[in-house]
Amino acid sequence: MNVLVKRRVHVAAAAIISADKKQVLLARRPSSVDHGGLWEFPGGKLAPYETGLEGLKRELHEELGVEITRAQPLIRVHHEYTDKHILLDVWQVHAYSGEPFGREGQAVRWVPMEELVNYPFPAANLPILRAVMLPTEYLITGEEGDEARFDTRLERALQEDGIRLVQLRAKELEHEAYLARAKRALALCRQYDARLLLNGEPGLLDEVDADGIHLTSERLMSLERRPIAENKWLSASTHSRKQLDQAAVLGCDFVSLSPLRTTPSHPDVSPLGWHDFQQLVERAGMPVFALGGMTRFDANHARAVGAQGIASIRDFWK
Repeated sequence: MNVLVKRRVHVAAAAIISADKKQVLLARRPSSVDHGGLWEFPGGKLAPYETGLEGLKRELHEELGVEITRAQPLIRVHHEYTDKHILLDVWQVHAYSGEPFGREGQAVRWVPMEELVNYPFPAANLPILRAVMLPTEYLITGEEGDEARFDTRLERALQEDGIRLVQLRAKELEHEAYLARAKRALALCRQYDARLLLNGEPGLLDEVDADGIHLTSERLMSLERRPIAENKWLSASTHSRKQLDQAAVLGCDFVSLSPLRTTPSHPDVSPLGWHDFQQLVERAGMPVFALGGMTRFDANHARAVGAQGIASIRDFWK
């Protein structure tokens, strides 16, 4: 029996985001190549001797006429096609020189973030869309019995710290009290253009029109299919390869992976450490936030090993 050996293709791609962080640069694939006519993040195949960043610098010079001066890893995506295995090594470009244009005759376009979902992409690019649209800091709210203090802390995080992604975690509240807090939190998040995810049953979205649902690892493993609409964000808590695989089955848009370090709340749980965390993230196929003892000082290290960014209660919930 003949076994098909797939070609392995390593591609570097760039998420070039405008200075105001409201637009991203896309390129259209020529009609004569695979997935012709679809839009993509600019880049191309690496030569055997190149690293991801080296190949990206060369490709962007050849395709767009720009020189990268500062870039950071964003996400690595493995994708299986019928005839090949693609590794997309995606970098977020923070600074470059030159004005990008299609040097090879391809169409290029600055696209507003909120319009990205309207553009057709190759399937392998879809996790990149999520990574581009997500911030790098993810606030998980702490337990707080006083509603006025809760509102003050949340507004401080949104206004002073620039938090734009919030998970409302309040396990000590009864259902009606949680709903009341969720409605106030949603109003604050709307005021500061932030997304709010509710930690609880997916049916909560029928009562509060938040931006999505966060699943505990137990609820994640109990489900057989995505429990909410595609136009809402779905995240989950994960701690292992099995849970990451289940998150992919359900079509989670992103996850948190923990604990990276030992934490006061879970002192008996063995931490993953950076090495094991990186190995798990490499095959996750979706944005992953590092959780467990994380502070802003860890943000660059987390990005360097493949994380979308960091998630935290203590460091953001002051």
